[in-house]
Amino acid sequence: MIDVVSYDPEWPRDFEKERDRLQASFGNVARRIEHNGSTAVPGLSSKPIVDIQISVDRLQPMDPYARALHACGYIHVPHADDDRCPFFHRPAEWPHTHHVHVVEAGSREERQTLLFRDYLRSHPDAARRYEGLKRELARVYGGNDAASREAYANAKTAFVAEILDHAAFESVPRPR
Repeated sequence: MIDVVSYDPEWPRDFEKERDRLQASFGNVARRIEHNGSTAVPGLSSKPIVDIQISVDRLQPMDPYARALHACGYIHVPHADDDRCPFFHRPAEWPHTHHVHVVEAGSREERQTLLFRDYLRSHPDAARRYEGLKRELARVYGGNDAASREAYANAKTAFVAEILDHAAFESVPRPR
């Protein structure tokens, strides 16, 4: 079941603990480990899953970072997006507590994920809209199986694209 819960001030501390554990396992393979997703936006209701983005020099071969994630209890979920953002979770069974998205350092995927997070952090009205959308989609899709959780994620795509458009527009220098 997809459960959207009120913001928990422990989520940033949960991320920090997990980041330190992952960094110890990754060594210098991880260029950057960031807290992303809704649990990274103060005050935003979310599924109680800490999303983590790990930036690496190269996505292929996967073995250097897949081994480190496996050692930390993460399971790789093969997906069509593996060429730009391999996905891992723990524990093996739902409900998950942590999701890891591996991206190439400096890639569009890395930048967009952080741009979306930062926009929601600095625009509470957009964060509230996103929260309302997530609650409605959780009600509609339920999340009792992997297909409904995927449908829930896909249904957020248009909103994410809208926010990225706004964020990109705000970051463009204006003539004086």
